[in-house]
This record gives sequence, C-alpha cells and structure tokens, in this order.
Amino acid sequence: MIGAILIFGDIPMSNSHHAVRYFSRREASSYLLERHGISRSPATLATLAWKGDGPIFRKDGPRRAIYTDIDLDAFAASVLSKPMRSTSEAA
Repeated sequence: MIGAILIFGDIPMSNSHHAVRYFSRREASSYLLERHGISRSPATLATLAWKGDGPIFRKDGPRRAIYTDIDLDAFAASVLSKPMRSTSEAA
C-alpha cells in the first residue's frame, strides 16, 4: 500500500513515504499556524485537551502532551470550512 500509514497499537508508524513527526504543545501551536493558518496558543490546546475538543494527543509521562503531524492536520481539516468565494456561502 503506497502512502498508507501503518498502526502499531495506537501509535502511527509510517512506511517510507511519510515519517510521523511528534510535536510538543508549543511546537503544535506553531505548526498549526505555519502550516494551516490556524491560531491556537499552547494554553488553548491544553484547554481543548482537557475538554476533549482539540487534536488527538499522546502523553509522554504524566504531564507532557505530544501531537503528531497527522493528528494536527486532521484537526485543522475538522475546524476549517470548505473553500468559499463569497461571505454569503458561510450562512
């Protein structure tokens, strides 16, 4: 399967076409802004994680949350609207 993401347990493992990258909460905030234009501060990501409304994350020890680029891209896709040509399309 070309381009497929393999799953080992619940941790994505990649084939040679996509190496999964991991980000701290601060790095995830920067990634969302730089790659998708979505502004979510590290504190907002922490609140979203507490509420269950944010991107999927994993824990590295008892306190540190880490995010994958795949999960951050999926989150961005879930919060962005479809492309529009007019503000009236948003209604």
